[in-house]
Amino acid sequence: MSNSQDRAALKKAVYDRLLSLESDELASAQAHFEAHMKDSVLDARSVRDTDDLVASNEEVGLAAAFSHPVQAHHAKVDVIENLDFAPTDTVRQGAIVTLDGRHLIVAVSTARFEVGGETYMGVSPESPIFKAMEGLQAGDSFAFQGKDIEIEDVL
Repeated sequence: MSNSQDRAALKKAVYDRLLSLESDELASAQAHFEAHMKDSVLDARSVRDTDDLVASNEEVGLAAAFSHPVQAHHAKVDVIENLDFAPTDTVRQGAIVTLDGRHLIVAVSTARFEVGGETYMGVSPESPIFKAMEGLQAGDSFAFQGKDIEIEDVL
């Protein structure tokens, strides 16, 4: 297998992990939302006391609170699924950029995750760091928060 095939396989593994993690987050948020919606529905009894109505209203409020995370994770999954994740040598959306030994994926913001023993973290194309390095290549430097940072690799 050539180096370019290895790099493409690595990029695919990172993409698959990123999509899997966000899909899991979406499923979890949906489950919380649905559980609270189910608990907000009053049963068929004809007589209700104040406690029943208060509990139902509280569950509706909690379900509404879980609606935002569902929408946010759904939007992230959509971005990831529609992202051009092809190998690249230029910092752009879909690129994996290595800075100071850290691997950033320009897609959506995420917590850190591991693939093949390396740690990755998603950053949004709206993030200041992406905007500072957009269009650059490995070996280029850019100023960010008062420091000069060299791009070690772009994939």
